[in-house]
Amino acid sequence: MYVFCIGVGSFVICLPFLTSADIYRYVDEKGTIHLTNVPTSHRYRLFRRERSRLRDSSATRFDRLIREISQKYSVDPALVKAVIKAESDFNPFAVSKKGAQGLMQLMPKTLNDLKVDDPFHPRENIDGGVRFLKRMLTRFNNNIRLSLAAYHAGAEVVEKYEDIPPYQETQHYVKKVLNYFDRYRQEL
Repeated sequence: MYVFCIGVGSFVICLPFLTSADIYRYVDEKGTIHLTNVPTSHRYRLFRRERSRLRDSSATRFDRLIREISQKYSVDPALVKAVIKAESDFNPFAVSKKGAQGLMQLMPKTLNDLKVDDPFHPRENIDGGVRFLKRMLTRFNNNIRLSLAAYHAGAEVVEKYEDIPPYQETQHYVKKVLNYFDRYRQEL
């Protein structure tokens, strides 16, 4: 648990908030315990499972829109919701260090190609993101793993390796989205 404090006039207000993620650990040769939420080697083992926050208001407030747009493009709404969770944690105003924007974290070139005018408008962003995801699914014969890798790292890179590229970030991303996908399939 973290505590967030903010000064308001002569008062200080402190609000606790919980953060959660799967925690992995390993003990090295010297007995040092290493903990992380992003395992970087096969030595890490799951230590503590993320507490489910999937049913909170941020996770459900876009459900109707996700279902509507997913149906329009014949994409599983649980997969779309999993991508949104992994990409922006349901923050429509999210901007990555690399410039990806909105709920589905679309890059400026992709936004332009998809003719998305306002990346921070949930309907426009989800519509563009689902169209892009559908392109990847079509391109990779509905192979979800490869389509997610292409969504994250680019289709050309996936085609070059004929598999998920050997980039830790992309490999972790695919695993994370698939984990959320399994959980959301039970829910939607």
